Amino acid sequence: MNKIALIFLILFASIYKIEAQELNATVSVNSSHIQTTNKNVFTTMERALNQFINGTQWSNTTFSSNERIDCTVSLTIMEQPSDNNFKAELFIQARRPVYNSSYQTSILNYRDANVEFEYMENAPLEIVQTMITNNLVAVIAFYCNLVLALDFDSFASLGGSVFYRQAQTIATQAQSNSGWKGWSAFDDNRSRTSIINAFLDESTKAYRELGYTYHRKGLDEMAANPDRARTTILNALPVLKDIRSVRNSEIILQMFADCKLDEIVSLSEKATPEEKKNTYDLLRNVFPASSMQLEPLKK
Repeated sequence: MNKIALIFLILFASIYKIEAQELNATVSVNSSHIQTTNKNVFTTMERALNQFINGTQWSNTTFSSNERIDCTVSLTIMEQPSDNNFKAELFIQARRPVYNSSYQTSILNYRDANVEFEYMENAPLEIVQTMITNNLVAVIAFYCNLVLALDFDSFASLGGSVFYRQAQTIATQAQSNSGWKGWSAFDDNRSRTSIINAFLDESTKAYRELGYTYHRKGLDEMAANPDRARTTILNALPVLKDIRSVRNSEIILQMFADCKLDEIVSLSEKATPEEKKNTYDLLRNVFPASSMQLEPLKK
């Protein structure tokens, strides 16, 4: 084999490896709150996060480059108690393309304000033989699996189950380390353990099924038949009321509100007056704090 052919094969293998990864994340680390002379640690932290999120193969499914899940991961450093210890907020947003359109719909739009971790400058972030020894790795791996779970649920009914279980395994492992914050299942209904328990609770199964109906049977059909697609989505929403009383459901309902209320208001513009009224009454009952956001449905 000549040298040019060998180089071509190496490049092809490299491209294929990159395309096989599932996530296409824009990653940033914001250190504006921190007054320190050494900003290099944040540069290497951002580089390590980018490599970890975009370079890890999170499943056995092969993704082509145009199938990768677009997401934004922003880590804002709030405090630096010591050289290698940090307190931060994590914002993560993931988007899913809608069939036959240029529109992307949000499937996750979440801020985690309880991220504490150790990081040494130039240290890589990785999972070694399924063992997690760093809280930052645990947090990021948890949310990467949650993004995949939500995405797969939107394309097949309950299709993301394997990723929810992987996120649960991470949460269980993280809880065993008493020094890692944000994982308690008992005193924080917004903890990562509470989130995953809510998604895996049998009594919220209908909520996950709503994800498939909303996206695959609803939004993906908008180009072909917008009236039918809109009706499909609006008729599926009563599930939200049904699970409101379920233990642990508060956090996933809030996640739904953060992702979908504006979108529902927008797609309801051409709904009938009766559909608008029914949708407003339903959503106001489920999300009383969002009444102003839902106000356009009354017009």
